[in-house]
Amino acid sequence: MNRLRQALLATRLFGDGGRRLTRLILFLSLLVAPALAAELPGGFVRLSDVDPTIRQDVRYAGPGNFLGRRVDGYEAAVCILTPPAAAALAKAQKALATQDLSLVVFDCYRPKRAVADFVRWTRQGGPPDARWHPKVKRGDLIAKGYVGVRSAHSRGSTVDLGIAPLQGAPAADPSCGATGGKTLDFGTGFDCFDPASETASRISGDVSKNRRLLVETMTAAGFRNYRREWWHFTLANEPYPRKRFDFPVTAD
Repeated sequence: MNRLRQALLATRLFGDGGRRLTRLILFLSLLVAPALAAELPGGFVRLSDVDPTIRQDVRYAGPGNFLGRRVDGYEAAVCILTPPAAAALAKAQKALATQDLSLVVFDCYRPKRAVADFVRWTRQGGPPDARWHPKVKRGDLIAKGYVGVRSAHSRGSTVDLGIAPLQGAPAADPSCGATGGKTLDFGTGFDCFDPASETASRISGDVSKNRRLLVETMTAAGFRNYRREWWHFTLANEPYPRKRFDFPVTAD
């Protein structure tokens, strides 16, 4: 029964007292509804509830991504993960904190509808983009393996991330990929669709050192890296290896 029907029934049954009850029903429903809307399915947590010290810079909830707009399914710039993945990230964060460093996450759980949004955008076609895919036409991103028709992120235990300094200045913005991340120098930004983003690509000494630190830290915490993206890691013992989800990304 919806709130309006409840209110009308209360008025009919209780007269003036019903009107007071009506106001109470409507007031309580306004308090309860947002909380219900923000509930997560069982088996998922918000990263901030596990480790609030990890920086969150979730790019698909706004325009700072290769689509240039909010992606379907992202109602908030929030990292959602399975509990074991969140706990493993907290372990990695603890290791980095001793070096005055912090993880910064760019994406975590990704709804299936967001993946479908990527595919639709890619199939619209277009020329290369110096910021995001400098050597590949938009319509070729799927064939070249840069955009997938399915994503490990939808299983809830995959994360895209980098490392940021807690002291001192971050690296300058990269020429390819997301800007404004305020991370160490990784050679490219998050979501630079180019061979330069491959974890073992030929890169300068500092970039190689930073990528190696990220991979070693995440591996020690139980993740494995996707070799074509230095930022992409999946929990080795993920709880849903064959299941993908589609609930929206919401805030607390």
